[in-house]
Amino acid sequence: MKISLALGGGAGLGWTHIGVLRAIDESPLEVAAISGTSIGAIAGASYAAGKLDYLEETARTANFRNLIRFMDPHFKRGAVMGARTIEKELESELGHLNFEDLPIPIAAIAADLRTGDTIVMKSGKLVPAIRASMSLPGIFKPVEFEGRLLVDGGAALPVPVSPARELAPDNLCLSVNLQDDFVSRAVMAGIARDDGKEPNSIAIVRASVGLSLRNLGRYSLALDPPDFALSPPVGHIDMQNFTRAAELIDIGRRETETIIPEIVEKLSNLPA
Repeated sequence: MKISLALGGGAGLGWTHIGVLRAIDESPLEVAAISGTSIGAIAGASYAAGKLDYLEETARTANFRNLIRFMDPHFKRGAVMGARTIEKELESELGHLNFEDLPIPIAAIAADLRTGDTIVMKSGKLVPAIRASMSLPGIFKPVEFEGRLLVDGGAALPVPVSPARELAPDNLCLSVNLQDDFVSRAVMAGIARDDGKEPNSIAIVRASVGLSLRNLGRYSLALDPPDFALSPPVGHIDMQNFTRAAELIDIGRRETETIIPEIVEKLSNLPA
């Protein structure tokens, strides 16, 4: 029983994908293909390359000190953070691989700032594609790749269902959208206050960005609906917080376990 996966972006919320993949591994299901945006591309590539244990260890041991090391703050033109340490880590684990070397086909999604095009990368060197897919605008410097200026794929295709279908056209698709829990995000941002005070400008900006991300994700899924959809309740956690992996992995596992019986039943009833 095989399904394809469309793993959405979400910065630190992306640790949720580890729990999703763990639950699938413990079920009758197999993964036919994975498309990933931003941290979804990191999770998908790690899984396909047999490096999910390493990714989970990295996630569970993340703290403020080693996050500063990974983020490589430098405030140079085009970004407030470098990515040299992240690139070194990716190279050490995945640098020897091309997309074609992976036993499970995957795609990494980025956006071209020069044309506005959605770029689906599924051949050639793996690490440069992942690096492009995770280049949050203004945070990490855009990546020059094959004549394009690439940033985080969440700007174009936050939940990449269509690339997953293209990789595995004969299989049903499960999407994982990490941006849908807007109400919890608004509370976390400080919009819903019970002390009578008006929210400050930072809270308003954070909530507005969260609303845009939710609506972009919903629009993306409405244009190309998956066969099964997960929207884990993770809005109470700040996207920029990479230190709550244990909770997020548990949420991803639980949410996936609730939908697996439905997927198995539907696959069992498909004509041979």
